[in-house]
Amino acid sequence: MRNETENRLGTYLRDRRMRLDPATFGFAAARRRTPGLRREEVAQRANISATWYTWLEQGRGGAPSAEVLNRIAAALMLTEVEREHLFLLGLGRPPEVRYKPAESVTPRLQRMLDALEFSPALIKTPTWDIVAWNRAAAVLLTDYGALLPEQRNILRLMFGNPRIRGAQHDWESLARVMVGAFRADAVRAGAVSEVAQFVDELCRLSPDFEALWREHDVGVHPNVVKRLNHPILGPLEMEYSAFAIDGRLDLSMIVLNPMTVSEGARIRAFIAARPAPADAEAEAAAAG
Repeated sequence: MRNETENRLGTYLRDRRMRLDPATFGFAAARRRTPGLRREEVAQRANISATWYTWLEQGRGGAPSAEVLNRIAAALMLTEVEREHLFLLGLGRPPEVRYKPAESVTPRLQRMLDALEFSPALIKTPTWDIVAWNRAAAVLLTDYGALLPEQRNILRLMFGNPRIRGAQHDWESLARVMVGAFRADAVRAGAVSEVAQFVDELCRLSPDFEALWREHDVGVHPNVVKRLNHPILGPLEMEYSAFAIDGRLDLSMIVLNPMTVSEGARIRAFIAARPAPADAEAEAAAAG
């Protein structure tokens, strides 16, 4: 048998196996020399040969297939992070992306948004649905709480809401970038089939979206200056930044920061003077 340094896959499998409680899976817990499940019990749960599983732990038999690793991950009840680590050890690559609809944000994430009192901030899914926002975003951009949940989508608002479209400086260039970034995000998240109906709907709603979608461009939304034509404050320049959220591959955060001190003072005074959108607060509380 290879030593543990050489056989990292086997060492990892053995460690995960020995952490499990046999009684949880209906196996007798008595008369066991070592803690956890036996090798044949893991093989039974994974619907693979006990001999093949034993070889994997012993570092024999070559590289397993992705299907086998997925079965073993389910048998050992691995988390998504643990499953990814299993694939990296077994195949030298992460598993194929499996899209899961985003869950609601945690109270911690909502508090992080709320701490940005004068910088509009949103949390979106890979399909660009807006699932959380702060008061600054509701006051300065859109009262997302007043919208139906299915309307809280960045592309739907960009292509289907004349007020939001009119607030964008150089809408045509921005729309092209956003459609390319959306396509890339959907593919990266493994959500192509999930967005198909949404894309068809947008194509029917907006000839502009349909034309851009048929160009098949992909890209990223760069961290750049976002120029807005606010109905009260007039022209605004804000730094656009996007961030991944550690431990939540299904979510990302967008933050808009004023470009200058004077612009920041104008935005701060405007937000401070406006009443809090009641619907947005209720929705944020429900999400938390």
